[in-house]
Amino acid sequence: MKYCKPKPRSILSLDVGIKRIGLAYCDPLCITSNILPAIKRLENHNELKIIRDYINKFNLTGFIVGLPLDEKGQMTSQAIDCKSYGIFLSYELKLPFSFVNEHSSTWESTDRFGIKKDKSGLIDSLSAKVILEQWIKEGPELEE
Repeated sequence: MKYCKPKPRSILSLDVGIKRIGLAYCDPLCITSNILPAIKRLENHNELKIIRDYINKFNLTGFIVGLPLDEKGQMTSQAIDCKSYGIFLSYELKLPFSFVNEHSSTWESTDRFGIKKDKSGLIDSLSAKVILEQWIKEGPELEE
């Protein structure tokens, strides 16, 4: 598979789970990535206000959503939920976005950052950081 490094821009990375959404972002040159506190998924998508606030605060110009595909690259039930959420965000935020295969990002975060049995959401945001770093290296480019 050919990878294409995307053009630098400040973006928000989301690791969407059933209960929480891990968040990370990068600077406009894609040099540094930082985590944000994970947010709870709320009824009626009320977490959207928090996401908008972060986008405005850090002047983010796009976003990516991790898709937890299986080892064969096929959609899982969680990937279907993540894809639906990403499409919903695209409609609401009106920003360019893309999906990134995040297979094993939580395992990588646990291993890389040494976090075990986390209930705070830290591992979710660290996973969003791993997804973001993968996107910076491999893309794909965001779609308008």
